[in-house]
Amino acid sequence: MLGNDVLAPSATDQKKLTPKRHIKKVAVLGSGLMGSGIAAHCANIGLEVLMLDIVPFDLKEEEKNNKAARNRMADSSLKTAIKAKLNPFYNTKFASRITTGNFDDNFEEIADADWIIEVVVERLDIKKQVFEKVDQYRKAGSLVSSNTSGIPIHMMAEGRSDDFKKHFCGTHFFNPVRYMRLLEVIPTEDTDQSVVDFFMHYGDLYLGKQTVLCKDTPAFIANRVGVYAMAKIQQLTEELDLRIEEVDALTGSAIGRPKTGTFRLGDLVGHDTSVKVAKGLRDNCPNDEQVSAFVMPGYTKFLIDNNFLGNKSGQGFYKKTNEKDANGRKVVLALNLKTLEYEPSQKPDLASLKAIKGMSSLKKKVNSLFEAEDKGGELIRRSFLGLFAYVSNRIPEISDNIYSIDDALRAGFAWDVGPFQYWDMIGLEKGIEMAEAQGETIGQWVKDMVAAGHTSFYKSENGVSKYYDIDSKSYKALPGASSYIILDNYRQQAPVNKTSESILHDIGDGVLCLEFTSKMNSIGEGVLKGIEEAIQIAEEDGWKGLVIGNNAKNFSVGANLMMIGMFAFQQEWDQLNFAVKAFQDTVMRCRYSSVPVVVATQGFVFGGACEIAMHSDAAMVSAESYIGLVEVGVGLIPGGAGTKEFALRASDKFFKGDVMIPTLADKVMTIAQAKVATSAHMGYEFGYLNSKDEVVMNMSRAIADAKDKVISLATNYIQPLRRDDITVLGRTGLAAIHVAANELRLGNFASDHDVLIAQKIGYVMCGGDLTSSQKVSEQYLLDIEREAFLSLAGTPKTQARIQHMLQKNKPLRN
Repeated sequence: MLGNDVLAPSATDQKKLTPKRHIKKVAVLGSGLMGSGIAAHCANIGLEVLMLDIVPFDLKEEEKNNKAARNRMADSSLKTAIKAKLNPFYNTKFASRITTGNFDDNFEEIADADWIIEVVVERLDIKKQVFEKVDQYRKAGSLVSSNTSGIPIHMMAEGRSDDFKKHFCGTHFFNPVRYMRLLEVIPTEDTDQSVVDFFMHYGDLYLGKQTVLCKDTPAFIANRVGVYAMAKIQQLTEELDLRIEEVDALTGSAIGRPKTGTFRLGDLVGHDTSVKVAKGLRDNCPNDEQVSAFVMPGYTKFLIDNNFLGNKSGQGFYKKTNEKDANGRKVVLALNLKTLEYEPSQKPDLASLKAIKGMSSLKKKVNSLFEAEDKGGELIRRSFLGLFAYVSNRIPEISDNIYSIDDALRAGFAWDVGPFQYWDMIGLEKGIEMAEAQGETIGQWVKDMVAAGHTSFYKSENGVSKYYDIDSKSYKALPGASSYIILDNYRQQAPVNKTSESILHDIGDGVLCLEFTSKMNSIGEGVLKGIEEAIQIAEEDGWKGLVIGNNAKNFSVGANLMMIGMFAFQQEWDQLNFAVKAFQDTVMRCRYSSVPVVVATQGFVFGGACEIAMHSDAAMVSAESYIGLVEVGVGLIPGGAGTKEFALRASDKFFKGDVMIPTLADKVMTIAQAKVATSAHMGYEFGYLNSKDEVVMNMSRAIADAKDKVISLATNYIQPLRRDDITVLGRTGLAAIHVAANELRLGNFASDHDVLIAQKIGYVMCGGDLTSSQKVSEQYLLDIEREAFLSLAGTPKTQARIQHMLQKNKPLRN
């Protein structure tokens, strides 16, 4: 299940891929951080990859004819990628799809590549040299692109053949390639339209990216606007005499941007990189009305002069030390922008930040900060108004529409909403009035839009997202909107059903979608009730089936631990038994309903969420799903049918003459070690996913693909029969599990309590204390799973783990 069959888009999506062109082999020219990242991601989707780099300049005489020495640049980059903590591979086994080489010995091997992408140093002269060789060796019709972040695309194609120019464009990925969702596609005047259409669709369907069509302008879209936004905030920080810790708190998750905020993000990106991009904008955009924003502040010059480049050099705006505070955490120093000295970082104490504490709605938080009267409010207000003016004046310079700018900032800078969406939150007319009062110049097209009676850049009609189209002066459906299901678009219609923690939507074509609305989508009483009622409604009222999914960053963090902890701490064992049985019954209802139930996941799929996915008819799993039965971290076993399900899946793997113990032990240890699959593909490896499930490369398509799956399954759907043929090994298996668990303890890989938990997992998966191997029913296993869960919940060490997780949000090893 780890081959191309898993990685391909759904049949419905494949029909949308036009024009027809098949990519089998990619040649990546350059193996640095971006080159190796692009090579890894192409390998992730099943492509054959050739990754080349230069022959090292420092070869000794005896190394000049040594292949390994000559390929050292590319080989070293590949090894670094495989070992990277933030791994570019969905599964490191995929690295075998990459062949390395060098420009001198292997360049002619690009001849059979369907796509050649250049990722060498950002110098036009060197890129042109590379493309001259590409033009010499490439086959006619092969695609050629550059990953440049700022060099004009048309300049790189000068002097090349007509066929090269027709098939050449920019394809700008963002770092880290696997995790950042943006792919900017930048054609030249000579690029064939079919090539542009292909990259826009291929990037979306196969690479899983938010593709954005850009004009060939300096820094394209995301960096042009994103770098301005960061530069403006840095200007205001100095002007308003704010500390960097305060600004990072204001400009991070408080306004729907990465929790790094502005200055920590600068450290992460690297100040040498930021300065180069800003300089490029300053040099190449002399008519930009905000060109002064790209001037390097004195404190940034201080960092560059001292080689304090951020995380890559060990310090930048922040500096980690080896000292520890009273809580045992490492002391972090922050740069004082006035004195240019490092000081212990301080917790922000701004009234504007205190006012949004407890708010969950991004719109409410943004408006609260925007209206705040302290320095924090002034920073947000002035930076937003500057941003509104800036993007209004970039149309039509960098884009002919608003959605490309918003898409680029969301996918490239990980903002929850784009600039025009922020403006809608504040209010269109209010934004204009306040920006002009601040001295900003708003694009005339925005004023004309308001004069015509329009009040927002976006709106939703009948479940369809629409944007204001400047040329037609009307609202049009967002391109590709039919391929995505955005649940916010259904909020205008009355829900089919609603509980305290869920909403049931009619998403069309006879399909329902259940959305969790609890904090972090945790699974508590309201969610379980919502699932039960949704299935009942689907069965009784003639619906084709049910999708369980949402558009949040994470599908679900699992069961509501607070509820479990409360019952355990108060020793309310009957109530805890009732709650666990209710969870089990609901999960089993997903498997044995009379209509198909399909789950759509993304982000965290932990604990109970994993159990629901495993018991659905199919799971449409975003590639960036992190899946695991992690209950051991709080001293428990999976009690929502997860342990039972692993016993069933182990049984299904047994075969005539099989020893069986290794398969059993592997399943037990997956749970006992709380193994988390760091991608959907690893989910197959760990046994959380199987042949009924599919990987969705673009997470934005997961719910729509799940809907398609429900429709396909609904035809002649047959309700599954409950299983009573599960082979368990009894005492024979238990003995092997006890030995394995004790070996972990002797090797100091597990505590005594970890061993106890592993033994409980083994007890359930072996069917209890049975004298011999025999076949049992699912209900039998569910009963002993619940018994083991409750017995652990009563132990002091498990209760200590639960309390620690609730208080510290991290596991306790005891």
